[in-house]
Amino acid sequence: MPVHRVGGSDRVIEFAPRIDELLSRYRGASLFRLEPDTIGVSGAELMDRLLRSRPANAEERPTFKPVQGRLVTRTDASTFMQAVGSDVRNALQRPLDEAVDLTGRWPHVAHVYLRNLVFGNERLRFRVLVDRRLELTPKLTWSAVASGAALLGRPGQGVPLSKLAALVLDSTTYSDRRYAMYLYRRVAAPVCFTVSALVTNALWLGAPFSDDVSNRNILLEALRLLPPSWNILRMASPEFSDVDARIGPKDDVLLLPLLSHRDPKLWDEPDAFHPDRWEELDGDNHPGYLPFGHVSERCWGRHMVLPLAERLLDIVRRDGLVVSPSQTRGKVELDGLLEVSEVQMTRPRARP
Repeated sequence: MPVHRVGGSDRVIEFAPRIDELLSRYRGASLFRLEPDTIGVSGAELMDRLLRSRPANAEERPTFKPVQGRLVTRTDASTFMQAVGSDVRNALQRPLDEAVDLTGRWPHVAHVYLRNLVFGNERLRFRVLVDRRLELTPKLTWSAVASGAALLGRPGQGVPLSKLAALVLDSTTYSDRRYAMYLYRRVAAPVCFTVSALVTNALWLGAPFSDDVSNRNILLEALRLLPPSWNILRMASPEFSDVDARIGPKDDVLLLPLLSHRDPKLWDEPDAFHPDRWEELDGDNHPGYLPFGHVSERCWGRHMVLPLAERLLDIVRRDGLVVSPSQTRGKVELDGLLEVSEVQMTRPRARP
């Protein structure tokens, strides 16, 4: 299987076959047919025009997708997003952890640290909703939601409770609690998933980092080469045919930042990890750079993801953690998020 070398290190990335095919076959192409009913798009200008042609609908925005047939109103989505935002801000106000061990297998270790940092020592029924293992099948998620919603009662006084958990416990009926617990999962888990994936990717791509390179530039560059959210799906719509006649009225459109982020027409040395390029570039406006979606509808979580990722990097850099020298091959599977899996982080051995 083809591998992609990482900078000047001995580390390489082995992409899942489908991802590797996209990179090797379609990079630099503006529009191409992926399936009989799906058009792929990676041209920066065309992506911009398509995303401006109409707003995303409820099915295309994960936060607003119906919950077992129950519509998620914008008011409910906003309430839960504001709650998780408050929990993140509270977590970021705490002093940097002095006694924390982040050695071990990433992104799992990073995910657990973030869950505990943001949501604290909540009861198991809430902690399990942020567990990475629920991604294995929707049945696991619904089992955790249903069993957690069946439990009554609030913790005693003095027991820490996130704002998200308080929203769930304020529900009066089983049906409302189940709905609220699913929204808890929907807004809480992606924060931990995305941050842990992003920092793991950054470490694999470039660690150890020079002291004069900022966390923000490291993360912007990691988001370019390995964007956790690597595609944007838009369902078939007549507006798209008006933008480009090659898109049929029944064609779904898959926009691919994975490819536009490596387009040689947009980037110098597109496959190289160069955080210093962001000294001159603007991550909010650079053509084809969409790690958090289009300017017309940025992902609600970006103002949480980057500060949490910087905090995590602060600890890694302070403690001198390194990717295990014995690990030279990292795999990127075709999962929901684009992430290097099973990265072993260690402390450097003391010199004799």
